[in-house]
Amino acid sequence: MSALADSMSAMSRFRLYPSPAQQHMLLKQCAHARYVWNLALEQWSMWTPDKPRTPGFAEQCRQLTEARAASGWLRDGSQTVQQQALRDFGQAAQRFYAGIHRPPKWRKAGLDEGFRIVGAQASRIMKVSRKWARALIPKVGWVRFRLSRAIPDAKSYRIKRDRSGRWHIAFAVVPDPIPPPGTGEVVGVDRGVAVSAALSTGELLRCPGLSMTEQGRLEDLQRRLARSRRGSGRRQRTLAAIAKLCARGADRRKDWVEKTSTDLARRFDIVRVEDLRLIQMTRRPKPKPDPTRPGNYLPNQRRAKARLNRGIRTNGWSALVRRLEHKAAGRVEKVNPAYTSQTCSVCGHRAPENRKSQAVFRCAACGHQANADVNAAVNIAAGRAVSARRETPTRVPPKREPQLTTST
Repeated sequence: MSALADSMSAMSRFRLYPSPAQQHMLLKQCAHARYVWNLALEQWSMWTPDKPRTPGFAEQCRQLTEARAASGWLRDGSQTVQQQALRDFGQAAQRFYAGIHRPPKWRKAGLDEGFRIVGAQASRIMKVSRKWARALIPKVGWVRFRLSRAIPDAKSYRIKRDRSGRWHIAFAVVPDPIPPPGTGEVVGVDRGVAVSAALSTGELLRCPGLSMTEQGRLEDLQRRLARSRRGSGRRQRTLAAIAKLCARGADRRKDWVEKTSTDLARRFDIVRVEDLRLIQMTRRPKPKPDPTRPGNYLPNQRRAKARLNRGIRTNGWSALVRRLEHKAAGRVEKVNPAYTSQTCSVCGHRAPENRKSQAVFRCAACGHQANADVNAAVNIAAGRAVSARRETPTRVPPKREPQLTTST
């Protein structure tokens, strides 16, 4: 699959149920893929302008053949898995140079466990019953997985283990777009932290997360993790419990994103969203000096930014737009978000005092009052974007012609 097709593809994921012996073999395959990826990253990171060009995919495959001949541990693994790790790294580097992704990072054991199978080996899928099927994974054998939907016709699949210890098989397919309803309706979507998505129709959508009880449980586990000793069994059990809770929240978020994006694609012809640069928005802030205490920085600045970044991630901002672009292909428009929350959707007056609070919007000119997020969504649906240099137009009285007076 090409880099462009792979970036536009979606994963049709199924739960994999390997036996203990198969889990050991799968983890070994993951270690091979991670080792080859890190070798390619080391080659890429050591390049400087005064050195020759780094090896491409073909040259790296030749080097991989030599490494497999010299290392029995690497030779015991699947060559397809190891070559696909090199191809995945090449695609990651291309996306970085194209400016659409962050630079490739080192893969770590326990965090990045997965590999990809392509070609004829990816078609060795057999349906066993109405609820079960199995896949022939190289060097592992037949591994069964649960059928939660129809198996897609894909040319590759990825085996992955999440932090909670669950195994999944994900088929890479280009999803069929949902046909538009043909009503000509346009909807604006304003994404937020308190309200995950506010629609211009007045609907307020909230992404489900962990309950209050689960959040308290997570905080207790995090405190227990801080007290545990590195490398101890207690620390490993605590990490597994934290990963299980986080996976539960991630599953709920993914389910909400899928259902919300499908509903919007079916109901509206055009979906307009804010054009946000989430990578820049979630970066670590630069320390700001405290004018009252020379030599020190503002307190709790990093903690407040961390809460904002956590709110952006837990509300699925990026995933919602990405799935909308898959399902409503060509019908998603991005609008400049400048001053959409300060502009009145009725009269167009823009002023910072219009936004009374997070949820209240009251126009200082016409008195229009509405939910602040819904007002911003109406502006997004209308495609209104105010540039930073343009002020809100004011009403200018018509110029009167001078009248001639006659003296008596």
